[in-house]
Formats: sequence, structure tokens, C-alpha cells
Amino acid sequence: MTEPKRKLCVYCGSSSGENPAYREAARTLGRLLAENDIGLVYGGGSLGLMGEVAKACLSAGGYVIGVIPEFLVRKEILLENVQELVVTANMHQRKQTMFEKADGFCALPGGIGTLEELVEMATWLQLGQHVKPIILANIEGYWNPLLELFDHMREEGFFRSSTEVKLDHVEKIEQVIPLFEKRLKIKRQPLWTPDELEKRM
Repeated sequence: MTEPKRKLCVYCGSSSGENPAYREAARTLGRLLAENDIGLVYGGGSLGLMGEVAKACLSAGGYVIGVIPEFLVRKEILLENVQELVVTANMHQRKQTMFEKADGFCALPGGIGTLEELVEMATWLQLGQHVKPIILANIEGYWNPLLELFDHMREEGFFRSSTEVKLDHVEKIEQVIPLFEKRLKIKRQPLWTPDELEKRM
């Protein structure tokens, strides 16, 4: 199977959560990625929402790249029938590999690990290290508290206009791919050039 030109990294929980809507959203996104010839980059496990999105993508004929650190291979029960599997030495290599292989990022509901991955990509965007789209799949309002926190940070003066990070968020999972494709068509430049970044550090 030919590797798709476009790939979306999906961050999500290794648990399924209490709301069945989260599992349904993960399955729908996996299927839609396959139907639109967009590769899935994800955390490599077979449990929780991670497993749901990957299995749905594979079942629909999609291309899946799993990236998992060695110490989680057994804990998260490695999904072996993906087209590409990368086992890294640690979490840092895992996140860097996922970043390099993806053209954008989408966060489904998840725990502190999902939040950490999402915020790191947002930080890199803020610091001008990439211009890849980041989309919050705000299923059943799951990410509302985070969006409220961002508003609070903005109101308290911790988001300057020069470093504003505008994350896209959608309420329905069917909106993710159209928005992802729309953002890819926009040629964007980092907020700061490397020289400007060095002056600010």
C-alpha cells in the first residue's frame, strides 16, 4: 500500500473514557481518514481511543503509522498490523517522530498525556518551530475547560499579540478533515524567524 502524501497525527487517550460518544468519534475519524487517503500517525497502542481510531482506519483500508516507546509496548498492547511501526527508546523520541511524520495534529479526548502532547505542539507553534495545523476535536464539550483556561491566560496578559496561538476547534468529528485540508492549503510562515526567536530567548 502506498503511503499517503498527507498524514494527520491524532492524540487521544489509551482509555476510552466514560462517554460512548468519544469511542464513536474515534472510530468515525479513523474511517474518514482512510476514505480521504490521509494517513494516521498515532501512539501505537491497541487500547482505548488510540486503538479505536487505528483499528477503524485499518478496517476501512487506511494507512497507519504507530509510534510507541519500548517501555509501553506491553502496557498499551502494541497494535502490530499497521503499515509502519516505530519503536522508540523513550517518550521524547516518540513525540519527535510523530511530529516529523505528520502534517498536522488533532486532539481527541484523553488524559494528561494527550494534554501534554497537545500543549507541546502548541508551544512549538507559538515559538515559531512549525506552522502545522492543530485541531481540537471538542466532542461533547470535552475540551471546554481547556479553552476557558486559554481565555483566562489571554485575559491575564500571558498571550501577547505577537505570540498568540489560535488553535482550531470543532464540535463534530466530521469537521476535522475538511478543516485540516483547508489549513494545509494556506501557506503560513512561522510567527518569528530564527533570528527573531534568538533575540527573544
